[in-house]
This record gives sequence, structure tokens and C-alpha cells, in this order.
Amino acid sequence: MEYPIHRIDVSSHMIPTDFHESDGTFEWDSTTIIVVEVFAGDAVGIGYTYGDVTSARLVDRVFSPLILGADALATTACWTLMRHAVRNVGRPGIASMAISAIDSALWDLKARLFGVPLVDLFGAVRNGIPIYGSGGFTSYSIQQLEAQLRGWVNQGMARVKMKIGRNPAEDVQRVRAARAAVGPGVELFVDANGAYSVKQAIRFSKEFDQLGVTWFEEPVSSDDLDGLRLVRQRATPGMDIAAGEYGFEPEYFRRMLDAQSVDVVQVDATRCQGITGFIQSATLADVQHIPISAHTAPSLHAHVCCALPGARHLEYFHDHVRVEEMLFEGVLQPVNGMLVPDRSRPGNGLEFKRSDAARYAA
Repeated sequence: MEYPIHRIDVSSHMIPTDFHESDGTFEWDSTTIIVVEVFAGDAVGIGYTYGDVTSARLVDRVFSPLILGADALATTACWTLMRHAVRNVGRPGIASMAISAIDSALWDLKARLFGVPLVDLFGAVRNGIPIYGSGGFTSYSIQQLEAQLRGWVNQGMARVKMKIGRNPAEDVQRVRAARAAVGPGVELFVDANGAYSVKQAIRFSKEFDQLGVTWFEEPVSSDDLDGLRLVRQRATPGMDIAAGEYGFEPEYFRRMLDAQSVDVVQVDATRCQGITGFIQSATLADVQHIPISAHTAPSLHAHVCCALPGARHLEYFHDHVRVEEMLFEGVLQPVNGMLVPDRSRPGNGLEFKRSDAARYAA
């Protein structure tokens, strides 16, 4: 039986942050989410990406006319059509993010048409996925940093992450304060967002190791695969080097894996061409025995992570948690440091709160 797609809606929403935020290489005061709803039969699937409103225009002008009338169950066929349609536009970047929102909506729609939760459509390998609290922005005072990290620990999270790199001279002090705030039994992650040079990163890795840091994310630019590999080789065995959040298609992850640049690959379904691209990228990592960690967007990633053996954990990112709770019903809440899909709700379990979202229309 086929379910022709008969309607596609797209909307953009700009949500102000609750405090000015920055990391090692960027500053921001708002987060923009592009929400896509795909209709077929008597169901609607929800997908989204975080980026710029230009992705919404691509959805409306390029992709919607392409897949209207297509079978909603033919997710891979739709994904392939969209990839081919942007050959001359340029697939990485805003085009891949637009594809991501539609593809994720199609998978959600497929599960809803079958009346099952998305995790069961994929085939679960676990009941829940561990999460780590993520924020700790460089714009925070040490007191704000300590309070946020301690709050996640009090929620039962065994891992927390902070930003570094904007003022390298202050980084060790901030990491030391973070360690004191969370105590010795919690894993402490740091994320430089590519702010360091290779030599800086190697030096800081030694100092962070003394403070029990077990995860060093983007110590150098993720475009510098040779530099990442060198940092990985020089870091202590107990510290994972991670990168991959800017991967827009599976081919990116193949290059990163072939270069042996990371211990953990970060994959983001809001950027890497949706759930289809996420699964393909995770499979590439699995073949090389490299674990993956889902980057941000916890409500979008929880179900698929519970279906992938190589998924280590999921980033519970402060900004996206706020946005998802504001715009959707059915957002999963942490339970003992994990997100556990609600199997009583079909699809990804989310319902779009249109009236609440309207005030943030971009």
C-alpha cells in the first residue's frame, strides 16, 4: 500500500538564548530552528534542523515540489531525489540541513503510519541512551559554569561538557573549577570548537588530563584531519578525541575515519542529511570499530541512537533542550542520566505546538 505525500509545511523560528553565549570561535544570542511537517494518509511527520532560514526556502522552493505525491514509505527514494536535486546548488551546508529536516520528518511519518514508535521501526538494541549535559559557555562566569554543571549532575548525569578556547590563558582555571564543582566521580568533557593550534591542543591535553578530562572535542579545526590525528596520537590513552559535528554527508565521515583522526565520531541528523544520512554515517564508523556520539538535538536523536549498537551517548545541549521544550509536546525528560523513548507514542513522540511557536516566527 502506498501513502502519497499530499502536503508539506515548513516554518522558521528564532528563539532568543537565556544568556549571551559563546564558545571558542563563535558568539550568538539566538537559535533558529526550521520545522518541517510532512502529511500523508491521516498522519503528519515532524522533522527539524537548526541553522538559517535559507534552509527553509530550499524546502519550500526545491524539495517540496519534488516529493509531493511520492510514497511516504519510500524514505530512501525521497532522500536520493533530494540529494540529486541540489547537485548544482551545492549539497553541503544549507542544502544538507534542508534535506535533514525533511528526511527526519519522513521517518517520523512512516512510523506514525504504521502506528509504532520510531525506535521500534528501526529495531531497538537498547531501552535508553546515556546523555551528557552540554553548555558551559565561555561567556559564563565561573559561578554560572559551576551551577550549570552541578545542576546536570544533580539530575543524574554522569558526564558534563564545557566550552573552552576563547581565552586560552583562562582555560585551565575554568576546567579546574568545573572539576571541583562536579566532583571526582563525573566524567568531564571539554570542547574547543577548533580554537587551538595543534601545538596548543597537545599542550592543553596534558594539563586537562591532570584534571581528569576524558573527552577533548575539536581541539583543532575539524577540517584539519592531519592535526586531529596528531593530537589523538599525543593525547593520553584515557582521553578521547572527538569531532564530526560539521559533517554534512556520509562521505565526510568516511574521510575522517580513513584519516584515523578521532576516537569518537560525532554525527548530527540535523546536518548530515537526516536520519538516513545518520544511519549511513554510523554504519561507516561501526565498520571501523569507532563509536559515535549524537551531536545536540536530543529529541530528534533519542530513538535512532537506541537502535544503533555503536552509539555511545547523546549530547543534551542546553540551547536545544530549551527550544524543543518550548516548541514540542512529548519531549523526553532525563531518567537516571538517560533518555528513554516513550513507546506509548507513535513516531518520535513529538507534537508541534504551533500557537506557541508562532510568536517566534522568523
